[in-house]
Amino acid sequence: MRIFDLALKDLSQMFRDKRSLLFLVAMPIVFTLFMGFAYKSGAKNDASSDSRIPLGWVNNDPDGSLSQQLFKMLSNSNSVKLVELAPDAADTSVRKGTVAGALIIPAGYSEQAAERKDPQLTLVADLNSPQGQSLFNLLRTPVTQLMSSVEIARLSAEAVGSPTEYEPSLAAASAAWSKVDNATLIQVQLAGEQPKQDWYGGSPYNQASPGILVMFAIFGLVVSGQTLVQERKTRTLQRMMTTSMHSWQIVAGHLLAMFAVVFFQELLLVVFGQLALGVDYAREPLGTLVVSIGLGLWIAATGLFIGVVAKNDSQVILFSLVGMFIFSALGGLWFPLEASSGAFAAIGKVMPSAWAMNGYQNILLRGLGFSSTLIPAGILLAYALGFFLLGVWRFRKIEG
Repeated sequence: MRIFDLALKDLSQMFRDKRSLLFLVAMPIVFTLFMGFAYKSGAKNDASSDSRIPLGWVNNDPDGSLSQQLFKMLSNSNSVKLVELAPDAADTSVRKGTVAGALIIPAGYSEQAAERKDPQLTLVADLNSPQGQSLFNLLRTPVTQLMSSVEIARLSAEAVGSPTEYEPSLAAASAAWSKVDNATLIQVQLAGEQPKQDWYGGSPYNQASPGILVMFAIFGLVVSGQTLVQERKTRTLQRMMTTSMHSWQIVAGHLLAMFAVVFFQELLLVVFGQLALGVDYAREPLGTLVVSIGLGLWIAATGLFIGVVAKNDSQVILFSLVGMFIFSALGGLWFPLEASSGAFAAIGKVMPSAWAMNGYQNILLRGLGFSSTLIPAGILLAYALGFFLLGVWRFRKIEG
């Protein structure tokens, strides 16, 4: 009972401050609408820009029929944009990022192919990068078409017993391949990413709504952390320590109050997203509930840990804002983590905020069921337990 009494005391204190209501309700709604418009505008700009992958072209066989045919095929591609380079500029251009990769055509390429000497093209690219992998996959189709044309031409020339038949047969086979729509054979997709139009599932609010929900829940660290600081100032905390309440009960009471506040905010934003923005949280209501509970407990426990560590209100605000910006930026709240790569994405995916987004978007974007929310919610609960235990440990040091 004492835990509930302490929680009710905290709640009445929080809701007496009208500024708390402003940040709990009004600001998240305004930011959700703003970010939704920003994502929608950005998607329009992306659609109007050249999305083809820049590929350097180094041709050491300029007079060869095969190299000319390959140049023509790649020039007509909707996926690759050719950038002609000097023979010694391939490595430098790739390192500087001027092009995503460079294709080097060896000297005598056309002649060696006609003589079945299997000449090798060279692709200079980082095959560990998304664009490098995409270029490698994209080039396989036109190169395969080209070499099949060569084989057809050689077989035709051998069948009629006339070497002069090779060039006309090559031209005919290449012309036949040019009528094939390569877009039906291969689709451009950067490795490790989803197509941009799928990042938001048809609506930018599928990113904006859960992203702002999680971000402003994290902003609740300020209110949560200030609770213990204010109690130390008014010596309420010192008086509670003289009672029979254990330190974990005091921390748990504050935790319950902050959880109630954060969960109330989450509920309002879920309802607003569902009714006003068409974000389908209700497709899996139990999954949405489980993720929201895990998120609320993690925020409450982290905020109380900050309140135990911080010495004054200024430190609470500083620690909370630093946490909010780190968790928001790295956790995929402002933009999908699928849009990033490397160390940034690797670090971001272990953030508790990223797990909260993962849980919500398993429902909103990926169309998964309740079971898909259990791991994200479980990890959030593990973070909550860890910060709660740290808070109790630190609180006992203060008490001692």
